[in-house]
Amino acid sequence: MIRATDSAKPLRLALLLVLWLVAAIPARATLTIEISGGAALQIPIAIAPFQGEEAFDERVPAIIAADLARSGQFKIVSTAGINPLPQTPAEVRIGEWKARGASSLVIGNIVRQPGGRLDVQFRLLDTVKADPQAPGGVTQLAGFSLPTQPSQLRLTAHQIADIIYEKLTGEPGVFATRIAYVTKRGNLHELQVADADGANAQTVFRSREPIMSPAWSPDGSRLAYVAFEAKKPVIYIQELATARRTVLANFKGSNSAPAWSPDGSQLAIVLTKDGSSQIYAINADGSGLKRLTRSDAIDTEPSWSPDGRYILFTSDRGGSPQIYRMPAYGGEAVRLTFQGSYNVTPRYSPDGKSFVFIQREGGRFRLAIQDIASGQVQVLTDGGLDESPSFAPNGRLILYATEQRGRGQLAAVSSDGRVKQKLSTEAGDVREPAWGPLLKSRP
Repeated sequence: MIRATDSAKPLRLALLLVLWLVAAIPARATLTIEISGGAALQIPIAIAPFQGEEAFDERVPAIIAADLARSGQFKIVSTAGINPLPQTPAEVRIGEWKARGASSLVIGNIVRQPGGRLDVQFRLLDTVKADPQAPGGVTQLAGFSLPTQPSQLRLTAHQIADIIYEKLTGEPGVFATRIAYVTKRGNLHELQVADADGANAQTVFRSREPIMSPAWSPDGSRLAYVAFEAKKPVIYIQELATARRTVLANFKGSNSAPAWSPDGSQLAIVLTKDGSSQIYAINADGSGLKRLTRSDAIDTEPSWSPDGRYILFTSDRGGSPQIYRMPAYGGEAVRLTFQGSYNVTPRYSPDGKSFVFIQREGGRFRLAIQDIASGQVQVLTDGGLDESPSFAPNGRLILYATEQRGRGQLAAVSSDGRVKQKLSTEAGDVREPAWGPLLKSRP
């Protein structure tokens, strides 16, 4: 249940989401998402029940509302007490929605088609600005008919939420994206992929040995990761559709920290085959290995810039771990972080103008963001053991791992620090998150 609150007060939302796991894991586990904070100005929106939704387990309007509320950018206006609820623009009585403070209204219906397919139709309506020429005098901001299958209703709801988010904020939504993360229960490690809200979790790979550093290919079809089943770190690439798994790097010593180039043709990786940890580039098929850094220090944790021109990385070449930037083909590295004696794990923002990283201060490891042009740093979290930051593909949220009471859990924070989320499970550690790319087939 979503409870709308005044935008000046902290927004609290708890959602119980079912994670469908496989085989050796308990049939169900719960992922609880708790949100605090919100944008300075939230967009008030009402989402009416869809005609025909009662025939399905997945309630499309509720999923849309949960998505929008979770972003911190929207205030969900209750539809309770309005009778009858509108199903078409002509049935909308603007005065009712204005009185409740809603500036937008979503209506829709779900229609069964031959062969078991569905047609999910929705309209986003402006309840402030009237259009005398439109049915009911209501201005339509967006309207789509999305064909789908009953098993894909949840994804369709996420796609609708993305459309609404983009129409009202001017930025792409990320509700139809996926996240990857590693869970540990006892001695069993699992690489899992789930919807951005934690639902529909699927196990991609499991092992009795550790799994680390999952990284999405730019098209979202593959994951690179590090596994220790060979009793040493080896980098693998796995196709999600077929589960086909290949070795990318198994050189002498350690093979770690894969990071895809923006075009998906190469990965930056970290190898110790020539001595200390150094950064190399390698083609996605495992050919064309090229050394990029040449230092006596530890160079690690590469992150490719969105335009493919630069690579951020962590190095202790100056005496303490700091963040540097070098051309993607190698060459002279420039130090970027100067605030504090320990700054690691840089990750470029999607627009390339900033990067997030982990900063240690007073024995606490916290997530920070730095503007590249000005060098200005903002600490975003107040945890003690934060790690593994990963930007949402629209740059609005940052997913990361943290620890509470000795157990790993996922969390997220907005890039301005206003919205914070905690994602926790009932059992086991959850670490190493990675946010996947935008879907290419969005409406």
